[in-house]
Amino acid sequence: MRVSTPKVVGVATEAAAPVLSVNNIEVVYDHVILVLKGVSLEVPRGGIVALLGANGAGKTTTLKAISNLLHAERGEVTKGSILFDGVEVQSQSPNDLVRRGCIQVMEGRRAFPHLTVEENLLTGAFTRRDSRSAIAQDLERVYAYFPRLTERRNSTAGYTSGGEQQMCVIGRALMSRPKMILLDEPSMGLAPQIVEEIFEIVKDLNAKEGVSFLLAEQNTNMALKYAGHGYILENGRVVMDGEAHALATNEDVKEFYLGVAGAKRKSYRDIKHYKRRKRWLA
Repeated sequence: MRVSTPKVVGVATEAAAPVLSVNNIEVVYDHVILVLKGVSLEVPRGGIVALLGANGAGKTTTLKAISNLLHAERGEVTKGSILFDGVEVQSQSPNDLVRRGCIQVMEGRRAFPHLTVEENLLTGAFTRRDSRSAIAQDLERVYAYFPRLTERRNSTAGYTSGGEQQMCVIGRALMSRPKMILLDEPSMGLAPQIVEEIFEIVKDLNAKEGVSFLLAEQNTNMALKYAGHGYILENGRVVMDGEAHALATNEDVKEFYLGVAGAKRKSYRDIKHYKRRKRWLA
């Protein structure tokens, strides 16, 4: 189901081509378990796209299919294609994809706990082949976006707060000079004020650095506030997509994902109607 919005017809340019195009992919684990069933999505160059859905809908699997991390979990893309920056990439290694400019920030703040914050950031530049001065300049740029990390640069990452660890892993991704970041559940386990701060930084990085973002997020309200476009996954399928504002105001999305229901449903019969109507997600 697609939320229709007006389209502006103009002359196609190279800049208008999406930085990421996922075309009808299927993902299978252990040669048996079909997890993604014909997922297609696009991320415009310089855009922020939200990938929404409940836990287990297939959001993380979609990101790992794009970043080529599925093989570590005995998964594989068995159908469809993934194009990043115009090149089909599903046969490339994850480190080759990082060199091309696509990097994933994993769910759960995967900082190296025994390294300092600054050492964690420097590991993000591992695939780079440019000068130390360029890396040092980018390190200061990361500190400018994340002032909290400047104060904790010599602290052991495992002893920093959850919000600081999340900032650290996003900063580490920035050190690779990405064109696009796949950001998996950035709000998980964080206080609302910290979540807002991190999403504001994502917005700044997108506006000032031109980094595209694909956000996999259960916090639908927050994701749609900052994204330009959204896709909703359910049981491994895209069941709805559209402009973020249109999704945020859609009655079904408000009821099923934002917890905003109309005042008219009060009886058990209405609850049964609710369950029948949610079959659009099947």
